[in-house]
Amino acid sequence: MDFRLSEDQRALSRGVRDLLEGRFDREALRAAVDAPALDRELWRELGEAGFFALRLPEDDGGVGLGLPEAVLVFEEAGRALLPGPLVATHLAAGSVPGAAEGTVVVTEADEGLVPWLDEADVVIGDADGAVPMRSVDPLTPLHRVPGERRHGEGGRLAGGDGRLVAALLLAAEQVGSAGWATEAAVGYAREREQFGQPIGAFQAVKHLCAGMLVRTELARAAVRAASVTADPVEIAGAKLLADTAAVGNARDCLQVLGGMGFTWEADVHLHLKRAWVRAELRLPAARAEEAVAAGL
Repeated sequence: MDFRLSEDQRALSRGVRDLLEGRFDREALRAAVDAPALDRELWRELGEAGFFALRLPEDDGGVGLGLPEAVLVFEEAGRALLPGPLVATHLAAGSVPGAAEGTVVVTEADEGLVPWLDEADVVIGDADGAVPMRSVDPLTPLHRVPGERRHGEGGRLAGGDGRLVAALLLAAEQVGSAGWATEAAVGYAREREQFGQPIGAFQAVKHLCAGMLVRTELARAAVRAASVTADPVEIAGAKLLADTAAVGNARDCLQVLGGMGFTWEADVHLHLKRAWVRAELRLPAARAEEAVAAGL
């Protein structure tokens, strides 16, 4: 079986990256950090571009693509740190009017957390009594559902497999973030000089960057394979690997950047904070590990 991307799939990834670089560049990212609010105009543009309707049949006004293409699109969203309840709105397309077009924002109560509750037009699941909490990620406002309902199944989106698809799409975002951290670390290691040579020439830095690349590619392969098989155990494994890659790569990127990496001006802390939040949504580590162990 040939798992290489087709030319259409590569073009899809390039197109989404170009769209996000033009519409949500670093200046827009920093503006969103300074004034956290969902950009409704951008949300509609994503809808017009088919982001939310990607997997809807063409007869229903969608793009007619599948889960393998969706993970490519969400990987680019993760790389750009695109804010908002992307997964919930994507999964609600076709069942919640306006979600596919980006005119309605949908969020969901998940693992006792409700992202972007104040900005959402529709909430899936039991969010009654949810209270605001301080989010580690400035680009993901959160509410917490009372403790006794934290681990309920909540609403199901896009059929019975909606929760698994959501976990896989979050994993794809984590892969995009891990890839960004790798590129940032390697780029800095090539330019920053110590003792008369780029720091990338030192073995310790080489090892960090090599480890980041391995984590990214392993997680990317797992996510893409799971998008083809849609196997629950493979999705759980992919989420585990992707969470590990996103968090671990952000930390190693901080190490490579040194003192600069720990400043507010460096973007790597935003990737680390988003990775922490994603890791707690949809199959967090403890449950994903149990799912993989049961499958074995």
